[in-house]
Amino acid sequence: MEISAAPVIYGLIFVAVLVMVEGIYLMVFGKSISLNNRVNRRLEMLEKGAGREQVLEQLRKEMSQHMKSRSIPIYAILADKAQKANIAFTPQQLILVMMLLAAVSFVALTFGTSASLPIRIVVALVMGVGGVFVWVNNKAKKRLALIEEQLPDGVELMVRSLRVGHPFSSALQIVAREVPDPLGSEMGVISDEAAYGRDVAEALKAMAERIDMQDLRFLAVAVTIQQQSGGNLAEILHGLAQVIRARFKLFRRVKAITAEAKWSGMFLSIFPIGALIMINVIEPNYYDDVKQTAYFIPACFVVAGFLIANIFVMRALVNIKV
Repeated sequence: MEISAAPVIYGLIFVAVLVMVEGIYLMVFGKSISLNNRVNRRLEMLEKGAGREQVLEQLRKEMSQHMKSRSIPIYAILADKAQKANIAFTPQQLILVMMLLAAVSFVALTFGTSASLPIRIVVALVMGVGGVFVWVNNKAKKRLALIEEQLPDGVELMVRSLRVGHPFSSALQIVAREVPDPLGSEMGVISDEAAYGRDVAEALKAMAERIDMQDLRFLAVAVTIQQQSGGNLAEILHGLAQVIRARFKLFRRVKAITAEAKWSGMFLSIFPIGALIMINVIEPNYYDDVKQTAYFIPACFVVAGFLIANIFVMRALVNIKV
């Protein structure tokens, strides 16, 4: 029995691409770019001697650069995810990383497989672009999850600050100083913008729209209403913190309840593809007797259609909205 190693080699090359893009990112920006550091990135940049205005300009550039580059053809597929992940790479740098990883993948495919030149080119491009997309998507999910987790504590920190008599701008500064990334730097940018004359409610609303998070919209609305109508902002934010924490608790509960169904759906979606890969690895000549028949290619398209439909149906069954 002849065992084909090509699928395994493809998988290892794709994993190597993901590791490389993370390594390049950390090498260029250092450990300060990592999420949930004890000292957030804004404070670390200030401690290194950068001026407050310079730090604000750099962070604002990173926070808005991806949405301004949606017109770039290749980049349009991940601009929204890169924005939510707050990738410090510029769009041009990220495209260069794609090209570099595609080139590395092509070299690895050339030495590791016997595939023809057109196949190697197509697979290398898919690995370069797909690897960066998967990496950016994972970064965005992790960052949004951390912001959701940090937000109730951040709002309660504002409440305690307001109750002892600090103005709201000082409360933002305390959150920016005490909370790790990603929320710490985000609130630091809002605090700096307010110091330079921007309306705080407007800045909070812009952050909520950029990150696309409902809880941040609630915070922006609460601050806006207090500015227009007056009232006890500390009590408003205290109630908001309780609502956000209750929603977060409900999300966690739903996630725990639906975990089994999600894993079952994932298994049922991946198993047919895994079975096809294993058949090709263990017995590469398994389909030789039917490859030349007139029905083989149409049958392959039908099976592929069912596999794709299965993935979407399973996702729809386990994607419970709260």
